[in-house]
Amino acid sequence: MAEKLDVRLQSLGVESVGDIERVFEAARRAGAQALIVTPSPFFTTHRVQIVGLEAKYRLPAMHTGIEWVETGGLMSYGPDVNDNFRRAAIYVDKILKGAKPADLPVEQPMKFEFAINLKTAKQIGVTIPPNVLARADRVIR
Repeated sequence: MAEKLDVRLQSLGVESVGDIERVFEAARRAGAQALIVTPSPFFTTHRVQIVGLEAKYRLPAMHTGIEWVETGGLMSYGPDVNDNFRRAAIYVDKILKGAKPADLPVEQPMKFEFAINLKTAKQIGVTIPPNVLARADRVIR
């Protein structure tokens, strides 16, 4: 049952633009009920097409960046990119002031964002429970 709930586009063999719709068809035939779209420059480049197919095939999907939800994806959870850029600027400042990059600690993202697109939820027939909505940092209505 888990394989029907957790279908990753990469595991379905997306290697070119021509593969994208084919894997959505394959996911639907396999009984997929949802997708997880993993971070990938290829997927990000083609996110409009992917989000359109999520709607066409009525497959709710979880993404890792808010730009997906702004494009029409259902939801995302991932590092706050703007916060990471601000923190990177602190490192640049330290390096420009003479710090050795090798002496600076490696940091992990500290701030994460959870976003939900209610327009998409309605379009694909998914109800988002109120307690999940309450946890969202951003809700697109």
